[in-house]
Amino acid sequence: MYIGRASVSDLFHFLVGFKTALRELKVKATEEEMDFYREFQPWVQEKYHVSTSNSWAKIIMLHCGSEKEGLDAFYKLLYEFQNRETSFHKKEQVANISENITEAKEEKLNT
Repeated sequence: MYIGRASVSDLFHFLVGFKTALRELKVKATEEEMDFYREFQPWVQEKYHVSTSNSWAKIIMLHCGSEKEGLDAFYKLLYEFQNRETSFHKKEQVANISENITEAKEEKLNT
């Protein structure tokens, strides 16, 4: 609705403008917004194994055939980005459970 067409590049420019408006109006960004502004770019670079000064939108477009595909990819990446810590903690919890089971089996065998 606000960007006019299905375009990851247009979305990028809209978000840059939004961030600028927040700063100009002295409106404090939410923690989630700040996490996105600070961490999404390096996360996308790591995800695609690139080191560049290009924007996350351009990195996404390197892997897409159209702006619409890029926009669709952005939302998939955003979902993955927002759940990155959750999935890390779940993997850590599974590893801890597995370790506890192994320890319990070893204790049972030793008794």
